[in-house]
Amino acid sequence: MRRHRPAQGLTLLLPVVLWIFCHVSGVHGALPTTQKCDEALASPLPHTAFTSSSVFSSGYAPGYAKLNRRGGAGGWSPLDSDHYQWLQVDLGLRKQVSAIATQGRYSSSDWTTQYRLLYSDTGRNWKPYHQDGNIWAFSGNSNSESAVRHELQQGIVARFLRLIPLDWSEEGRIGLRIEVYGCSYWADIINFDGQGVISYRFKVKKMKIIKDVIALRFKTSESEGVILHGEGQQGDYITLELRKAKLLLQINLGSYLYGSSLGHTSVTTGSLLDDNHWHSVVIERYRRNVNFTLDRHTQHFRTNGEFDHLDLDYELSFGGMPYSGKPVGGGRKNFKGCMESINYNGDNITDLARRKKLDTSSFRNLSFTCVETHTFPVFFNATSFLQLPGRANHNTVSVGFQFRTWNPHGLLLFSNLDDGTLEISLEEGKVAFHINVTKAAKNYRVDLSSGSGLNDGQWHAIRLVAKENFAMLTIDGEEVSAVRSVSPLSITTGGTYHLGGYFLQTLFPPTQRSFQGCMQAILVDDQPADLHAVEKGTVGAFENVSLDMCAIIDRCMPNHCEHGGRCKQTWDSFSCTCDGTGYTGATCHTSIYEPSCEAYKHLGKSSDAYWIDPDGSGPLGPFKVNCNMTEDKVWTTVMNNLPPKTIVTGSSRNRRTVLQVNYSASMDQVTAITTSAEYCEQQIAYSCRMSRLLNTPDGTPYTWWVGRGNEKHFYWGGSGPGIQKCACGIDRNCTDPKYDCNCDADVKQWREDSGLLVYQEHLPVSQVVVGDTNRSGSEAKLTVGPLRCQGDSNYWNAASFTTPSSYLHFATFQGETSADISFYFKTSAAYGVFLENLGNTDFIRLELKSPKVVSFSFDVGNGPVELTVHSATSLNDDQWHRVMAERNVKEAVLQLDQTYRTSRLAPAQGHTRLELFSQLYVGKPASLTCQDSAAGGQRGFLGCIRALRMNGITLDLEERAKVTPGVKPGCQGHCNSFGMYCRNGGKCVERYNGYLCDCTATAYDGPFCTRDVGGFFEAGTLVKYNFLPEAVAGASKDTKVLTHQLTPHEVNLTKEDVAFSFSTSSAPAVLMYVSSKTQDYLAVVLRQNGSLQVRYNLGGLREPFTIDVDQRNLANGQPHSINMSRHDRRITIQLDHYPAVSYNLPEASDTQFNLVKTLFLGKVYETGHIDPVIIEHYNTPGFIGCLSRVEFNGIAPLKSALRTAVKSQATPTEKQPAAASPASYQGKLVESNCGASPLTIPPMSAATDPWHLDKTDAVFPFNEERVIPDGVNRDSAIIGGIIAVVIFTILCTLVFLIRYMFRHKGTYHTNEAKGSGESAAESADTAIIGTDNPETIDESKKEWFI
Repeated sequence: MRRHRPAQGLTLLLPVVLWIFCHVSGVHGALPTTQKCDEALASPLPHTAFTSSSVFSSGYAPGYAKLNRRGGAGGWSPLDSDHYQWLQVDLGLRKQVSAIATQGRYSSSDWTTQYRLLYSDTGRNWKPYHQDGNIWAFSGNSNSESAVRHELQQGIVARFLRLIPLDWSEEGRIGLRIEVYGCSYWADIINFDGQGVISYRFKVKKMKIIKDVIALRFKTSESEGVILHGEGQQGDYITLELRKAKLLLQINLGSYLYGSSLGHTSVTTGSLLDDNHWHSVVIERYRRNVNFTLDRHTQHFRTNGEFDHLDLDYELSFGGMPYSGKPVGGGRKNFKGCMESINYNGDNITDLARRKKLDTSSFRNLSFTCVETHTFPVFFNATSFLQLPGRANHNTVSVGFQFRTWNPHGLLLFSNLDDGTLEISLEEGKVAFHINVTKAAKNYRVDLSSGSGLNDGQWHAIRLVAKENFAMLTIDGEEVSAVRSVSPLSITTGGTYHLGGYFLQTLFPPTQRSFQGCMQAILVDDQPADLHAVEKGTVGAFENVSLDMCAIIDRCMPNHCEHGGRCKQTWDSFSCTCDGTGYTGATCHTSIYEPSCEAYKHLGKSSDAYWIDPDGSGPLGPFKVNCNMTEDKVWTTVMNNLPPKTIVTGSSRNRRTVLQVNYSASMDQVTAITTSAEYCEQQIAYSCRMSRLLNTPDGTPYTWWVGRGNEKHFYWGGSGPGIQKCACGIDRNCTDPKYDCNCDADVKQWREDSGLLVYQEHLPVSQVVVGDTNRSGSEAKLTVGPLRCQGDSNYWNAASFTTPSSYLHFATFQGETSADISFYFKTSAAYGVFLENLGNTDFIRLELKSPKVVSFSFDVGNGPVELTVHSATSLNDDQWHRVMAERNVKEAVLQLDQTYRTSRLAPAQGHTRLELFSQLYVGKPASLTCQDSAAGGQRGFLGCIRALRMNGITLDLEERAKVTPGVKPGCQGHCNSFGMYCRNGGKCVERYNGYLCDCTATAYDGPFCTRDVGGFFEAGTLVKYNFLPEAVAGASKDTKVLTHQLTPHEVNLTKEDVAFSFSTSSAPAVLMYVSSKTQDYLAVVLRQNGSLQVRYNLGGLREPFTIDVDQRNLANGQPHSINMSRHDRRITIQLDHYPAVSYNLPEASDTQFNLVKTLFLGKVYETGHIDPVIIEHYNTPGFIGCLSRVEFNGIAPLKSALRTAVKSQATPTEKQPAAASPASYQGKLVESNCGASPLTIPPMSAATDPWHLDKTDAVFPFNEERVIPDGVNRDSAIIGGIIAVVIFTILCTLVFLIRYMFRHKGTYHTNEAKGSGESAAESADTAIIGTDNPETIDESKKEWFI
C-alpha cells in the first residue's frame, strides 16, 4: 500500500487507553453503571406473576412464595416432591438480575437445600444459569426461616425466572419463598430478517480510524451470518460474523504490499451461539492492539501487518454485507435474529435506526421488537427418554429430528416394530440405522450409516424413510449424505417411538442405551410432535427429560488446555492432548523440560544440545540450545542464521543496509536467557576495506547495531555503552591512532574491528545497520557470533530463614484457574510452612508437616483439599529436596523429589477459581494466629528455600532477603546435596550461589572431576616429580599444595597406591619409575614382547622382586589401565577389567620403601642409583604413546607437570627456578586424554581400533620412526639433512619476496597521498589520511629493517 508509517510515540499510551475502553459506559448498552443494581424485584409483583408446576393445596399457591411473607401456608409447596417441580416468576419486563435469595416455608419442616436457576425472555426456551463452566447448583436452606442469598457472578437479563428444586428437607417436603434482586433494563432492539442491512454512513467519504469501540448484543438460532462489515479501497476491512455458531472477527489494517494478505488477522471465540439467547460482544481497538470480548471472556491480540489505521470507505454495515461494493462477501449469509444496544464509537446505532437517521431501505418490514422462533428443544441426560406415539400397523416409517451432542455414541431413536426393531444411533460420530425383522422364522437385517464427526456440538438434521424393500437415511438435508437400501424388507410399525433412551427388555436390544444431548424439530409420521401436550402429560411419556431447554455446555470454550494443547470433550468432561507441545499434565500446564543448562548439569547431564523452558509454565515455549558443561560455569549458546563474514555492499547513509540476525529462538525466549544469566557475551566483527564503521572520534556513526527492545547502540565489540569506540580504541592500539576504530581510517587494505559485546541488558544483537559500502572499492564483511551466556541466577536464587518468625512477602499470587509452584528446600527442622496465600475463604498452602510428610492444601470454594506425600527417608536431613505442586480445573498434583507423587481429581461440579487477596508469605503462615496456634500445628520454616517459581515466574528471594530481618540471602551447604557429583576424589567447595568441584589433588579435570588429564609422549620425553623439592619463595599456592602432600614422615613408605592408563605401539618402555636416596625403587615397565612387568626392590633380596602381570602384548595401540596397591608384603594388581590378582613379597624382603626421592614417567634420568636392567633394556628411546590419569599416593604428577607448563606459558615474564614446582618435564609433551577409557572389550585389530595411533589426528603428534635398538637411525639423519637444506633455501627466498612486496606497498601509499588532492574527498578526515599517514613511514622503516 502507498501510505506512510504513522508515528510510534502514542503506543506508550496503550495501557491507559485500554483501561479507559474497559470503563466506557456505552459498551454496556443500557445497563445501569452509576447506581447499585440491588432492588427487590419479586416482592412488589402480584400473585398472578408467580406460577408453578403444581400446588399441594390452595394455601401453598406460588403467589405466597415471597421472601419473609407469611401469607397462606407460608410459602409454596408442590403436590409431589420430585425433580419435575418448578416455581416461576414473571418480572413483567426484562430486568437486570444481580442476586437471588431463598427461604423455606414459614414455620415448617419444608425447605429446599439445592436448586437450579433458569431464565428466559419469553417463558420458553429456558437457559440454565452457568458459573465456572458448569450448570450451577445453588446451595439453599437448612431451615425454614433463615434467608440464603447468592450474588450472581454473571449478571443476567431476563423477564422470566424459574427455580428447579434439586434437593429438599429430609424431614418434610419442598418448600420455597424467594426474592430476586436487580434493576430495570432497557435497550433498543432491531429484528434482522436475513435480508435487511443497516448502513452507518461516515461523515466523510474516507475514514482513517486509529481506535474503535464497537459493542452490541445479539441472539439467533442460526449458525451462520454476518453481524457487521466495513471495507476500504486500499484493502482494509473489518468483519464480525457467525461461522458454525462461533464468533469470527477478521480485521486487516494493511501491509506494505497492496492487496497483500500479510495484514489479515482472524480470531475466533465462543461456541454454541445459535442457542437463541442473548450474547454480548465488545471490540476495542487502539492501533494494532485489540481486545475482543464475548460474554465477559476477553481475548487480547495484536493485528498482523505494519499499519495502525483502519481505512474504511463510505460506511459500516450491520446485519450483513453491503449491496454495493467490491465482492468481498464470498456468498456469506446475512444475520438473522435480533440485536440490541449497538454502539459504534459512541454512536447508538439502534437509536439512530429507530429515529430513521440511518439507511434501512433494504428491510422489507423493519421491526423494533424481537421475533421469537418456535423451536421446542428437549434435553436428555444418561437416564432420560422421551416416548412419543405414532401410527401403528403401518407399512412405512417416516421420522425426522435435529440433534446436537459432544458424545460420539448414543441412542437417538428406538422403536419396537410389530415383528422386529428399528434403531437410529450415533456410533463413532456417524449416524447408524439398524432394522431387525423376523418373518417366517427368518431374520432380516438392514444397516445404513451416514455422516462423520456429528458429535461436534452443532445441530444436525436426520431424516429417515423406510418402507417395503426400501430405506433412505439423509443427514442435514444433503443429497450426498443420503444412503439407500433396496434389501428385501417388510415393515409393520408398532406405534411407539422412544427418543434419547430405551431401558426395557426386548428381543433385539439397541446397540446403545442412552443419549446425552439435545433434540428439536421432532417429526413422527411426517407430523410435528406436540411437545406442549407431552409437557402437560396428555400425550406420550418422559423420564428425567428437561423440556423447552437445551443445556449443552462447550467445555472447551474457553479452552483450559494451555500451550497449544488440543481440547477434546464429551458431555460431562473434557481432556487435553499435549503431544508435541513440550508440556504435560491434565491441562498441558507443566513443562517437561528443565529451565536452563545449569539445571541439566545438576541432573548429571553432559555437554549436548537440550530443550530448555526458562519460564516453565509461562507463555514462552521451549527451545533448543547448546549446553557446554566442560567448565566450572555452564555456557548456554544460542545460534543465529547470519553466515560468518557476510558481504555488505551498496549501502550509504541515505540508504543503509539492514542485516537481520535471527536466532534459533524468538527474541522473548533469548531475552529470558540473558535476564537470568550471570554473564553474557556475543562476538561481533566488522572487516572493512574503505568502509568506515563508527566514524570516530566525533562523527555520526555509519554503522550501528540494534539489541534488545529495538534499541540502537553506537559502541562496538570490546567497548561499552556510551563509549563510541571499538576495542582498539579502548586499548589504544588502533592502526591509525587518530581514530578509535581500525575501519575508520578508511584505507584500501583490509582491516577489522572485532570484540565481545558483554552488556547483557543490550543483548542479543537483532540487527546490524551498515552505511558506508557504496563507494568504489569499498566493501565490508560482517560476522555476528552466537549468543553465549553463563550461569543461571534463578536456579541458585535462595534465602535462609533463621528464626521461626522470619518470612518474606510478595504480591498476591495470581493463579485463578491454573497454578503451579516449584522450589527446592533444605532444613534440619521437623516441620514448617513453606508458603501461604489467603483469600476470603480461599487459600493455598505448602507445608512440611512432619520429617517425612509434605502437604499441599487449598480451597477454591468447595471446601479445603489437602494432598500429602510421604517420603521413605527423613526430609530434615539438611539436603536439597524438590517440591512441585500444581492445581488446575481438572486436578491437583503434588510431587516430591521426582519420586513421590500424589494427585486428586477436581469435583465435576463446583467452583474452579482460586481467588486470593492477601500478600504471599514465604517462610511462615500468612496469619499470625495460625502461627501461634498449637492446635493448628503450623510453624515458620527454618532452613533454605531456593528457585521458588510460581506460574513460571521466579521470585527474587535474595533481593527481598537483603532488606528483611531474620532472612539472609543465599544459602550455604550445597555440598550436602551435590557433593556426590564430585567424582574421582574431587572435593566439593561451597560457593555463595552453588558449589564447585576442586580437582586439584586428583588426576582428573572438568566440572565434576571426570575428564581425564593425560599427555602424549614422544621419544625422549619424560616427566619428573620430586617428592622433597626445596622451598622456593614465591611458589604458587598449587605448588605448595603438591609439595606438602607427602609430609616428611611419609618418605619411608609401607604402602603405595598407583593408578594410570596408557596406550602405545612401542616396546620396551618405562611407564613409571620411583627412585629413592637408597637403592630402593619401584618400576612398571613394558617388556620387549609388550607384556607388563612390575619390579620392586625394597632391600633384603639379591635381585628385585618381579611380577609378570600378563603375558599378552599390551603395546597394541589400545588403552589399558592399571591399578596397583601394596600394603606391607601384600601387592594387589588389576589390569583393565580383569579380576585383581594378589602377590606377596618374599619373607626376606624389606617392607619399607625408604627415602622416596623422585617419580619418573616415560623415561628415567636420575643421578643416583638406578636399576641397571632398566637402563640397559627399557630406557632407550623412552616411552612413545599416551599416559593419563596418573596417580601415586594421592599425587597427580602428570597433571601437575602439564599445569605447571600452562602457567609458565601464561606468565612468560616471570622467571622461576625449576625447584618452584615439584613437577617438570623434558622433551615434547602434548596434553591429551588418549588413555581416557579402560579396555572393556576383547582387543581389537589395529585397523579397527579407534585408539590406534595411526588414526590419531594432528592434535596428537607422535614419532613414526622405527626405534633402532642401538639408538642410531642413519636413514633418518640423511633425510633430516636434506630437509634442513630445503627449508633454508625456502626461507631465503621468502626474505627477498617480502622485501620486494613491502617496497611496493610503500609506493602505493605515496601514490594515494598525491592523488588525494585531485579527487573530491568525502570529509576533511579523508584528506588528512591521504596526505599524512604516519603508518606508511613506519612500514617503510620496517621494510628496510627486514
